[in-house]
Amino acid sequence: MARILCYGDSLTWGFDPVKRCRMDESERWTGVLQALAGPGHKVIEEGQNGRTIATDDPAEGEKNGLKYVIPCLESQSPLDIMILMLGSNDLKLKFNYCAMDIAGEMQIMLEKIQTHNRYRMGGKMKILLIAPPVVGGTGFGTWLDECFDFKRTPSICKDIPVWYEKLASMYDCAFLDASKIVVPSEADGTHLDPKEQIKLGNAVYEKIRSEGWI
Repeated sequence: MARILCYGDSLTWGFDPVKRCRMDESERWTGVLQALAGPGHKVIEEGQNGRTIATDDPAEGEKNGLKYVIPCLESQSPLDIMILMLGSNDLKLKFNYCAMDIAGEMQIMLEKIQTHNRYRMGGKMKILLIAPPVVGGTGFGTWLDECFDFKRTPSICKDIPVWYEKLASMYDCAFLDASKIVVPSEADGTHLDPKEQIKLGNAVYEKIRSEGWI
């Protein structure tokens, strides 16, 4: 049985952009992955609304993903696969990051994860790095537009997959570009509607299956 850790933000938690609550398990991409993988495998959901890669956010509280990732790996061990999708919240206007800044954060996280994987887990855990979906390009005037500046974010999002793919190669990870698979909801320009969550779940399953991990 493969134990699969899904480490991410509200896109992994399953935030519904219309109802503004958590989607049903069958609609979340993690739930779709579990259904496709079957009862012989265990999908562990570790999504947190507002989670950043490595940035403290005083207005949001304990959202720094870098600070929690090792305790998470230790508490959920043993693990066979880690699916890592972060970067959307780092696009917030208050941080003013470019794609290279976000990639720099992700490099620090991957170094930390792979060091722990190698020396504490015997190097057995496989990692799938996912470049997150585009933020903005739709949802103008909605409640998250001011937070992100949807006119600004799509151009940054176009560069993130380029950086993440290079990082995946450097740190021995598989790579998937979610921006080529799903689009954000018109309801808030950031989160995924259930049909897009389901599409992502199917794509993630096909990717780890094609890698021979399950």
